[in-house]
Amino acid sequence: MPEPKYIDQHVNFIQPEWSRLRTTGKNESDYAVEVEADQHHINLNSNLDAKIQNPLSGIPATLLYHQVEDFATKHQLLEIIPLLIKGALVAQDPTNYEDIKGENALNDEEIECLRDEVLHKWKQPWALYITIIACSIGAAVQGWDQTGSNGANLSFPDLFGIGGKSTRDTMLVGLCNAAPYISSAFIGCWISDPLNNYFGRRGTIFISGNFCLWSVIGSAFTTTWEELFICRLMLGLGMGAKASTVPVYAAENSPAVWNAFGIFLGFCANLIVANVPRIAWRLQLGSAFIPAVPLCILIFYCPESPRWYMKKGRYPEAYQSLLKLRNNPLQAARDLYYIHSQLELEAEIVGNHTYLTRFTQLFTVPRLRRATLASFTVMLAQQMCGINVIAFYSSTVFQKAGAGRINALLASWGFGLVNFIFAWPAIWTIDTYGRRTLLLFTFPNMAWSILAVALCSLIPETSRAHLGLIALFIYVYAAFYSPGAGPVPFTYSAEVFPLSHREVGMGWAVATNFFWAAVLGITLPRMLDVFTVAVGYFLLLPSNTFS
Repeated sequence: MPEPKYIDQHVNFIQPEWSRLRTTGKNESDYAVEVEADQHHINLNSNLDAKIQNPLSGIPATLLYHQVEDFATKHQLLEIIPLLIKGALVAQDPTNYEDIKGENALNDEEIECLRDEVLHKWKQPWALYITIIACSIGAAVQGWDQTGSNGANLSFPDLFGIGGKSTRDTMLVGLCNAAPYISSAFIGCWISDPLNNYFGRRGTIFISGNFCLWSVIGSAFTTTWEELFICRLMLGLGMGAKASTVPVYAAENSPAVWNAFGIFLGFCANLIVANVPRIAWRLQLGSAFIPAVPLCILIFYCPESPRWYMKKGRYPEAYQSLLKLRNNPLQAARDLYYIHSQLELEAEIVGNHTYLTRFTQLFTVPRLRRATLASFTVMLAQQMCGINVIAFYSSTVFQKAGAGRINALLASWGFGLVNFIFAWPAIWTIDTYGRRTLLLFTFPNMAWSILAVALCSLIPETSRAHLGLIALFIYVYAAFYSPGAGPVPFTYSAEVFPLSHREVGMGWAVATNFFWAAVLGITLPRMLDVFTVAVGYFLLLPSNTFS
């Protein structure tokens, strides 16, 4: 296949350039092609702004037919050659498919399906909705795991002999809470690439789901802080691999709103078992197994990622997977050939390298380095805004603000509810206004609301306004967080890397997020003991403003 032309670095797109092709035959059917190779090679080290546009644009029809036939012959797809040719023509010019004439003209059913893609976006096959549900449950597992320790923080430190005010005790409490993020940042996120390579997206989600399932059950039966720490380290292995895989598997099919739903359900579980004597904290930790069970079961009713099959050269299986995810075979054939064309171009750009080489390229290849920096920035910003301070320790914060044990759990439940409700607008706004716009709007509003929390903490605890205003502005803060800094970082990071580096790139992004979550989780208990709640929130203000 001829190589696409490299465009000047000031132009924003790489697009195949066919005007220089010279055919040696008397007509297009004699399509022996020569390429002037001196300018047709893509070099991402010098092309600072390049993006890959439609790789099929501008290819002469006869040449496209030959390429499709070669593709079908190579990948055992001869029986669908006519459908692949139709699909390639649609992919080449997605807006003018009704103008295709001759033997490749689309029938009424095919035209109607292509129209429905634009006019009726929710009219999708059940297999796609099952995939969305599975990915949503995966995100809910994440949120529930995050908040399982929130209510338990009011009980387990005293039972394990680490409930004192000493530096040792407060650091051990923080260490137990941060354990999943420590193992996620240093191990879980990085094993997602080899796991995806060998077991596929579904297999990786199943394996990580089992870690999330059995580790939380084990944590409910622990008798020492060391046992709890080990169980939560095991939980982190699953969390890291899952958090690096689910966004890639779902792409934008599964809104990140469901992570907020998991946080809300975690707070519900904390409240439900709050009055169970002695073992409440065990139920609060162990309840996170509930969403992990349907995740492990449901994932095998979902089709495997077609892109993963194609990376492995298993094109017939990729086509069968696309048939389940699309309403019409034409759409499946179109996407199969279009994805194949993208993969060929990406392979030319980055080559076929080992895991270590791909990781190194995240920092050495300009295109990948920009993606790495962008994902690092949005993930760091999500943690530095202070949201997980509340997700981890809101019950403790409300109790220190003067609330009783049940009222602290109720206030935390309210935080989870606000987080979930206000995440819904992201479904419509994330594509309408763009990822960057949402972040630029929500972060300043989060900054002033966290400042308001800090100022309200200075109100005397004897005043009835003290707890009420703190809770109010924490809810305002959550309302701004949920449609912006909540779903955007994971969605953005899953999109910004090319397929060849998506697993290792997403592993880097999620590891960044979880590392700083671990730092906050370890240090906050000590901060709350050394400083007042007001000082703690004042310390979050600069990082929030910087984000």
